[in-house]
This record gives sequence, structure tokens and C-alpha cells, in this order.
Amino acid sequence: MNTRSISEIVAPSSYWIPAASIGLNTNILEINLINLILVLGILFYYGKGVLINFLQNREKTISNTIQDAEERYAEATEKLQRARIRLQQAEIKADEIRISGLTQMDKERQDLVDAADKDLNGLEDSKNYAIRFEKQRAIEQVRQQVSRLASERALESLNSRLTNELHLQMIDYHIGLLRDMANKSTYHKI
Repeated sequence: MNTRSISEIVAPSSYWIPAASIGLNTNILEINLINLILVLGILFYYGKGVLINFLQNREKTISNTIQDAEERYAEATEKLQRARIRLQQAEIKADEIRISGLTQMDKERQDLVDAADKDLNGLEDSKNYAIRFEKQRAIEQVRQQVSRLASERALESLNSRLTNELHLQMIDYHIGLLRDMANKSTYHKI
């Protein structure tokens, strides 16, 4: 069995001449296991602190975001509750306004009906008064016409029947009536 050193296992002696200087083999196909382990070890050793800091900062950011979201949720819930209370109060007020409006509308409707009834009664009274007035006027006109016609007929009848002698008797009769009336008024004055 051939004893070889670790350096020969990792890199055979034929590669030592070109690798006289220290450096990394950047050819991906020629990368050997040690270079890969070294790179990963260095990255892990030095990158661990940065990664831990990054993860801690990320955890704080997420935690702060969650806490902020919970605060906003609580605030939004409180605002929603206040809005619901205001909505209930607004609905109650709207119902009160609606009921008040309906009551006012009924009152105004009743007032209008009462005013219309009063106006109708006034018009009815006025109509009845006008009818009575016109009836009285018509009756008065009929009376005047009847009286005039009766007077005309009586005058015609008297003129046709009246003779001088009858005429003189009538005048005497009326003069007697006037004397009696004059005597009675003198008698009452005493």
C-alpha cells in the first residue's frame, strides 16, 4: 500500500507545480472537495453573524408588523363598534323623525280637512243666505207686481163702475175716516 499524504489525496503531485502559489481554483469543473468545504466553512463562519443579525432584524420587523397590525385591528374594531352605535342612534333618530313627520303630516291633513269643512260650511251658509235673499227679493217683486196688478184692476174696475155720485160718497167717506183719526189722535194726546 502506498502511503500518501493528505495533500496528495486532495491534489495529486502532478498538480502541485501549477499550484505553487496559494489560491482558489475557480474553474467549476475542477473544483475539488476541499476547496468547496473551505469556501462553505468560511462563508458559514463569517456569514453566521450577518445571517443571525439579518434573521433577528427580520424577526423584529415581522413582530413589529404583527403588533402594529393587531393594534390597528383593535383600533378598527373599536371604530367599527362606535360606528355601529352611531348607526343605531341614527336609525333611532330617523325613526323618531319619520314618526314625527307622519304625526305632523296627519295633523296638517286634519287641519286642512277642518279648514275645508269650515270653508264648505261658510260657503253653504253664504249660499243659503243668497238663496233666502233672492227668494225674499223674488217674493217682494211678485208682491209688488201682484199689488200693482190688483191696483190697476181695482182702478179699472172703479173707473168703470164709478159714477159722479159714487165718487162723491167715497170722498165723503174718506174725509170722515180722516176726521175720526184726527179726533182719536187729539184724544190720546190729552
